Amino acid sequence: MNVLIVENEERLASFLSKGLRAHGHTVERVSTGRAALLRGSKCGFSFIILDLGLPDMDGLKVLTALRRHGALMPVFVLSAQGQVAKRIKALDLGADDCLIKPFAFEELLARVRASLRARASMLAGQLAIDDIRLDPLRREVSVGGRKVSLSAREFSLLQAFLAHPGQVLSQQDLLTIAWSTDFDPKSNVIAVYVRYLRRKLGGRFIETVRGAGYRLRAD
Repeated sequence: MNVLIVENEERLASFLSKGLRAHGHTVERVSTGRAALLRGSKCGFSFIILDLGLPDMDGLKVLTALRRHGALMPVFVLSAQGQVAKRIKALDLGADDCLIKPFAFEELLARVRASLRARASMLAGQLAIDDIRLDPLRREVSVGGRKVSLSAREFSLLQAFLAHPGQVLSQQDLLTIAWSTDFDPKSNVIAVYVRYLRRKLGGRFIETVRGAGYRLRAD
């Protein structure tokens, strides 16, 4: 998985980077809130580790901006001892979990695994919006009672839309949620597969939000 570490303390950032790479993850590091917003809003990261004590802006503001701009990946915040109010606020703003420094690296990995399992479970049940029905266990999709045959990629993309009805999803969001892959700004792969889905499902379900991404209508 591709991980973004937002941490200005060199020793901790290096410790996290080495540990995550040793477990097979691809890691990118930034040390400021502005850099986190630039990278986090444009790249398909599987999850973000965010320190609340950044030199240029409050980590809570970074978290708020990421969520406001549609970043859907899990965010794990790091805080100092005694920052109970900030940790509560971070969870209210959309953080997936909080760790108090110092912490054991294995605990971080366990919390990441637990969060990713929880997200996978949310996508495991049958999903239905309007006339679309998706059964992930049987790998079946129907529209108005009519079975529709989808490729594996089309199925995963539709599953991502159904899990976020009415929400605008950017290309990088869809790549991360549906296919767990990095975002290539030059690629039009999402547009191609959205076109495939519209052709098979009907054009009224998925709408293009100019300059932002795509949205599944949730009428």
